[in-house]
Amino acid sequence: MPKNLVVTCLINFLVAALTGVVLRYAFVGEVGFNFRFLTHAHSHVAMLGWVYLMLYVLFAHFFVPEKKAVFNRLFWLTQLAVVGMMFSFPVQGYAAVSIAFSTLHIFCSYYFVYLIWKHQKTEQPVAEKLLKTSLVFMLISTIGVWCLGPAVSMQGQASAFYQIAIQFFLHFQFNGWFLIAVLAVFFYKLKLEPSPTFKRFFQLLLASTMLTMALPVYWFVPLKIFLWINGLGVLLQLLTLVLLIKLIKPYRKSFIKNNTKLTIAVFCFALVSLVLKMVLQSLSLVPEIAAAAYQQRNLVIGFIHLLMLGAITGFLFGFILQSRLTNFNFILKLSLLLFILGFVLTELLLMLQGVMLYFGVGILSNYFILLFTSSTLLPLGILGITVNILKRKIYGTETS
Repeated sequence: MPKNLVVTCLINFLVAALTGVVLRYAFVGEVGFNFRFLTHAHSHVAMLGWVYLMLYVLFAHFFVPEKKAVFNRLFWLTQLAVVGMMFSFPVQGYAAVSIAFSTLHIFCSYYFVYLIWKHQKTEQPVAEKLLKTSLVFMLISTIGVWCLGPAVSMQGQASAFYQIAIQFFLHFQFNGWFLIAVLAVFFYKLKLEPSPTFKRFFQLLLASTMLTMALPVYWFVPLKIFLWINGLGVLLQLLTLVLLIKLIKPYRKSFIKNNTKLTIAVFCFALVSLVLKMVLQSLSLVPEIAAAAYQQRNLVIGFIHLLMLGAITGFLFGFILQSRLTNFNFILKLSLLLFILGFVLTELLLMLQGVMLYFGVGILSNYFILLFTSSTLLPLGILGITVNILKRKIYGTETS
């Protein structure tokens, strides 16, 4: 993979992590930023600057054998949109400039879908199927963005229409586009063959992704029918998890043979996070928990980070390690350990505090200081990985 593009993605991730630390510090001391505006910057740079652009690099690298200059130009135009959001959101929140850069990013993503669809060539039908499916979900997710304007003008930002539009975008970005995309690359690397098991896995994956959208709809339109739909989606998702394990099990020995212990550990971290995400999501089968989940901000943030920083970022880090862009030394191991430790500590604090608030116990002692301190480990880990790649002198033909 191109070293400069991967480093750019990691720098975006570092910026998102640093803004996350500032947001955590806002509960300990004073910061000179509008909290809500900075939250917008944090989430947009993390999603669109880190995950989206890393998937861009991976898709172009693995699925487009005849490299086209247009992919490189489009990457930097998309990065320009990310930088624009990075600087405009903290200053003005959702306003003319930030909306303009967000819109530019969406149109860049549409063109990216067109380019990949046109130029992708792979002899692996399983990976190709997931590749195209993830891109379709990316397109579907943007329907939520285009609904925001009409929702505000017709019913206002406090309306169910507006809130559901946001949840629609987030749900199909995380569970559709991002998650299925990393699985596409993971299966490509495994050289997973078509089988009846994969066919069932794929069908259940599609169904569960669509059906579990019913839970965020229920939060704003509390009709029991949405709980039943979500419940069915969660059950299908658990079956999907069982089939996923069944699919990758035969490839375990070859995977262990062809990867370093550190790489294997990172992929295990990603898979464990994915399992935990699906198991925790199954708690929404309990109506009381389903109704209260959105009200407990700590649980919402913890769940999003479990998917984003655990499962998805875990896979992305694994792909970076496989590319041989890194020096496998003490600094790399320490950096990954710091990141994972920061992730685990913040997740435990968020989930524990969320449960305590749910049961009316109160605030955990020194909660905000502990959360802020644990959060500082994340950018330290990302910085170490980035510096490690920058110091790696031999790359290019050696990468894969």
